[in-house]
Amino acid sequence: MDAECEGQVSRSAADVYEEFFVPALFAQWAGPVADVARLADGHRVLDVACGTGILAREASKRVCPRGSVVGLDRNDGMLAVARRRSDGIEWRPGRAEALPFPDGCFDAVISQFGLMFFEDRDAALSEMWRVLRPGGRMAVAVWDTLDHAPGYAAMTALLQRLFGDPVADALRAPYVLGDPESLSRLFAEAGIPGAGVATHDGTATFPSIESWVHTDVKGWTLADLIDDGQYEILRREAMRDLEAFVGANGAVSFRHPAHIVTAAKS
Repeated sequence: MDAECEGQVSRSAADVYEEFFVPALFAQWAGPVADVARLADGHRVLDVACGTGILAREASKRVCPRGSVVGLDRNDGMLAVARRRSDGIEWRPGRAEALPFPDGCFDAVISQFGLMFFEDRDAALSEMWRVLRPGGRMAVAVWDTLDHAPGYAAMTALLQRLFGDPVADALRAPYVLGDPESLSRLFAEAGIPGAGVATHDGTATFPSIESWVHTDVKGWTLADLIDDGQYEILRREAMRDLEAFVGANGAVSFRHPAHIVTAAKS
């Protein structure tokens, strides 16, 4: 699988991700995921594909002081930023498909917006289920389909027009698990019974179109696909093509829903 389809980023991109992507897209989901996981003081929690740690930090607020949180990610750049943001969480390098933990050692296993990028989703879900104790809960968030995120549907169409499939496909990758029926089937095939899928509304917000373009390119794997000249072309064309998403104050806002999958282990 190509790096852009795995969600892998450089260390500099991870800094941009934390500064811009987290407030624009990801921060709003940490609370809802923690809610459905029913995190409580004393729980031991694993955040799989933790990125720069927004969900792990929310989990830590809920389970400490008696509990603990482990954040695992395969990307060194993401973990470097996560360690700078919080030293009260155990940050571990590792792959979701081969979790370095014994069976049944966590009260909750959580993950937001990483499952789409795993090399072997079935193996990753099976591993997440394996390390969950009986009576524990799993909560996994993925994005809805691209056609339900109008801003990114327009951005993807713009990338397709300007640069073709390789670049546009990198922005399509986060939305590949958006169909609820297919998502339910994925969990069932991984040996996770009774998983429920709930769709939640969300909003993507950026200070401006320029900030939006900067975030998508410099804070994601598009940085490896778009050179400086292409970046300027994209910025210029986006000012026109994406104008419909700009409000009176100049900020960008559009609907950006997600599915949260939950399961309890008997």
